[in-house]
Amino acid sequence: MDIPNCEEFFKGYKAFEKHEKRDAMYKVATFLISHFWGNTTEMANGLGVLLLTWNQAFYRYGVFNFDELERCLNANFKQIEEFRKRNIISLSSSDENNIRQLFDQFFEALKIDSGKLKGRKSPVAAAKALHLLAPEFFPLWDYKIAKHFGYYYNDDPSGKYVLFCRTIQTIANGLKNCGPHTSEKTLVKLIDEYNYSKYTQGWV
Repeated sequence: MDIPNCEEFFKGYKAFEKHEKRDAMYKVATFLISHFWGNTTEMANGLGVLLLTWNQAFYRYGVFNFDELERCLNANFKQIEEFRKRNIISLSSSDENNIRQLFDQFFEALKIDSGKLKGRKSPVAAAKALHLLAPEFFPLWDYKIAKHFGYYYNDDPSGKYVLFCRTIQTIANGLKNCGPHTSEKTLVKLIDEYNYSKYTQGWV
């Protein structure tokens, strides 16, 4: 388990702030979801802002169905609200089935809806959507981050995501007293920025 010390952690997320210009879309999407919370049509639009920019490499082959995403939000809204109130340190074994079910439903709702790759699904998109909806609880990942921690998500992606949540919980426990810092982002997001800087981009 790679848990950085506070200085390494700080360098990692500061490198992300320096190099990652698409982070403005994260701020916009976060604002839209918070502002329109409870309006699932607008929440779906807010998710789209991030997914169609941060996941452009996947969705260039075709876009997901916004109506299907809205139905997914409506069907799971009560549970999403409960996770939104929590942070990842509170994760327990009793959450695991609910996390798997949520992940599976967003994994399905965010599949490519048209074109030659119709039906293709993205574990990265599902995790990004869950994070935007409950940013203190659900972590983000990409292929290189997941691979670094040993989670090859092509097989049983929701099960691997639960294991990844456990890993990020352990890292969050190790970093929760690091600070102070001026970022308004959640600890889960800052851990992702560190991971992205180190394992995806090699900036640190």
